[in-house]
Amino acid sequence: MKRRHFLACTLGLSLAKAVQAGGVNRVPRILLRSSWQCVNIGDIAHTPGVLALIEQHIPGCEVVLWASSNLTAEVADMEHKRFPNLKIVKGSIRDDGSTSSPELASAIAESDFLLHGSGPSLVAAKDVAAYVKHTGKPFGVYGITYASEQWNDLLSRAEFVFFRDSVSLQYAIDHGVHAPIMEFGPDGAFACDLRNDEKAIQFLDQNDLVDGEFLCCLSRLRHTPYWTIPGRNNRVRPEFEVRNNRMKEHDHVAIRETIVRVVRETNLKVLLCPEDMTQMSVGKEMLYDQLPDDVKSRVVWRKDFWLTDEALSVYVRSAGLFGSEMHSPIMAIGNGIPAVVCRFKEQTSKGFMWNDIGLGEWLFDLDEDNDIQERLPATVLAIAKNPESAKVKTMDALTRVKQFQKETMGVVREQITKSVN
Repeated sequence: MKRRHFLACTLGLSLAKAVQAGGVNRVPRILLRSSWQCVNIGDIAHTPGVLALIEQHIPGCEVVLWASSNLTAEVADMEHKRFPNLKIVKGSIRDDGSTSSPELASAIAESDFLLHGSGPSLVAAKDVAAYVKHTGKPFGVYGITYASEQWNDLLSRAEFVFFRDSVSLQYAIDHGVHAPIMEFGPDGAFACDLRNDEKAIQFLDQNDLVDGEFLCCLSRLRHTPYWTIPGRNNRVRPEFEVRNNRMKEHDHVAIRETIVRVVRETNLKVLLCPEDMTQMSVGKEMLYDQLPDDVKSRVVWRKDFWLTDEALSVYVRSAGLFGSEMHSPIMAIGNGIPAVVCRFKEQTSKGFMWNDIGLGEWLFDLDEDNDIQERLPATVLAIAKNPESAKVKTMDALTRVKQFQKETMGVVREQITKSVN
């Protein structure tokens, strides 16, 4: 990786000048396949995170976002506030190579390179396969978890595949994926920098939450009950409901104890907040409603869903995050805020990225850690009582993340330059 990054960085010219030197009078064009769903602020964060990385490390490059059909106008407006020149297209490639929209057809024809954005797997594998089949143009994959062997051949045809946790990387190698460049690469959401300060400040003021004087807490069930979200039309999964009900007390007892101890042993308050649209009710049932009265008086339960910009504007004003979600902690660390993660096997291997960025002491396994009821509260209390030390640890991790981002985006830049020349 260091050698490749050195070669990429010693090209000597800006990307645009390098293209002109090769006889091409335009900048490279990336078609970014991203935007998975809008019911989860973490899934939303993947896209602006990768866009911010491209903006920083490949200046002058043109990017068109190939979004999923369920990208809402509200989320698109939020992304346009940060990236006002971003062009968004939707649609699919048919078996005969035609597309379902003229905008997508133009974006594909004009693109030099397809970049599959960060996500829980090769989410848009069918779109990537169709793009490669009908255009013959190169593609790469940035920051995913390895999910199955189904798309091994396609992954092996990529110019590069960056896996967002080293466990995924090893799984992929062990299962026969052999792309020319395969490395650890941070989840794109680390680079998400969306903001809605006005809404955040209004919410904090309404709930008597002061900057730096509260912790954020997020929790979830083993399987997201998408069927409870109005308009989703997902079928009920009885087996998931059984598993959720069986494990929800087990998965929340240590988090509740942490809330109790934070409130009783520090001056901090606790904000219970959601990462997806199903988690407001989970936080109320499994956390807020079961707290002692003296604790509950200093705990705020957010009853409404929010978007990524408002959430991140609240996170950066907090003293830290803890709980059983992943992408709010990712965004927190990416913006210099301490974050503790509790994982379980239903979340795949993504939680192990905390080891990869030097935060193993802030990672807890709800399936393995028998002493979590003691260690989790102690760890969160240490962050609350020693904020300067926690900040140093956070910034050390962020430095590692930024170095990985610099190296991986150097590879992306190099491959995109090749695709134009």
